[in-house]
Amino acid sequence: MTAPRPGFPGGTAVSHLTVYDWPTADGLAGGSPHLHTASGEGYVVVGGSGRLQTLSGDGAAEHPLAPGSVLWFTPGTVHRLVNDGGLEIVVVMQNAGLPEAGDAVFTFPDDVLADPDRYAAAAALPDDDADEDAIAAAARRRRDLALEGFAQLRDRVATDGPAALDQLHERAGALVAAKVPDWRATWEQTVRAGVDDTARVLANLAGGDAGHLRAASVHVGERRERTYRYGMCGRLRTWDVAALAE
Repeated sequence: MTAPRPGFPGGTAVSHLTVYDWPTADGLAGGSPHLHTASGEGYVVVGGSGRLQTLSGDGAAEHPLAPGSVLWFTPGTVHRLVNDGGLEIVVVMQNAGLPEAGDAVFTFPDDVLADPDRYAAAAALPDDDADEDAIAAAARRRRDLALEGFAQLRDRVATDGPAALDQLHERAGALVAAKVPDWRATWEQTVRAGVDDTARVLANLAGGDAGHLRAASVHVGERRERTYRYGMCGRLRTWDVAALAE
């Protein structure tokens, strides 16, 4: 009987991202601005150069990205990746399974965010078996719509400060509220299970019991996609690093 496979440390997910080099109306190239409602995100830059533009409780900011840069941010931070040339990033996502299940919300203009049906239509991409040019065109259209909303947000933050993000945060919360019960089940099976297991290990070690070390094991994650798929910020490939039962 094989032992169950634990998930990647911390209940995180890992992907390799090549940031879009499509030009935008403001003369830059890059991805779709968005935020996460429950999950933090971390970057390890492995190639090229670029910038991360953010809107958060600290206001508007821009952070340089180059090989070796490590940067992370908390839920609610609006972020836009700008590709100045060949930008590639290893992305570490908190709460594996939640971002894939709708934790991320695009910064579409407010009239789109206020209508769940319009939002869903604007955020959707054709099925994976559709023509690649059609998928790319749809990804570019939603990127450009998110940039339109991002520009409006940035102007409001410049005038009113971080409070200008309150309405976006409310809209985002309303869009994801119905998904939370499923998110909670995922979180309990992954992140919370890992925390509870560590609590048991610490209690055992404090009592002189190191028996859990006999179950030491090594695991290899497999690529999920054969080719890079279209994500929010660029083309990405993920690894299968979820916990597996016996």
